[in-house]
Amino acid sequence: MRKDLGVKPYILPMPVLIVSAYDENGNANAMNAAWGTICDMDKVLLVLTAGHKTTKNILSSKAFCVGTANKINLAESDYVGIVSGNKTKDKIKNTGWMLEKSKFVNAPVITSLPLSLECKLISYDTENEILIGEIVNVSADESIIEDDSVSIEKANPIVYDPTSHSYYTLGEKAGNAFSDGKKLIR
Repeated sequence: MRKDLGVKPYILPMPVLIVSAYDENGNANAMNAAWGTICDMDKVLLVLTAGHKTTKNILSSKAFCVGTANKINLAESDYVGIVSGNKTKDKIKNTGWMLEKSKFVNAPVITSLPLSLECKLISYDTENEILIGEIVNVSADESIIEDDSVSIEKANPIVYDPTSHSYYTLGEKAGNAFSDGKKLIR
């Protein structure tokens, strides 16, 4: 038996993404954005309200980074989501996160996070608040690299559960993509 829950944002789980950008004076800001995804091989889509300081920074600088939050940075990642950059001058300093300027775009890479997508702004739809960026580089801490690829186990990303307003880590490997379903091919 199924139960109707109405209209809810229940795509489970949601990645916890930390979006960072410089303002017009070169000051870094970051925010927690749960509503984001890859939308092509070299594009990322984020749903960001126009009033966010980070959104304003992206629109001004035309660049941003998307970091993957992990268990080690859970409190800091939550902090940049609950504190407004419009009211708090230096959110990054309060987290203790380390930054470096991207070599590819005018945006700060949060090196305290294990993985970062470095992006240039393609478009922002003010009506739907959908921002699309082109990924021009992906940088990863060497500690999460295994066989020239990112190890999800080593990255230890956290995900957001909108049904309980909780963060979770991912569990064990469940199967092999593009392979396990072959047994059903007739």
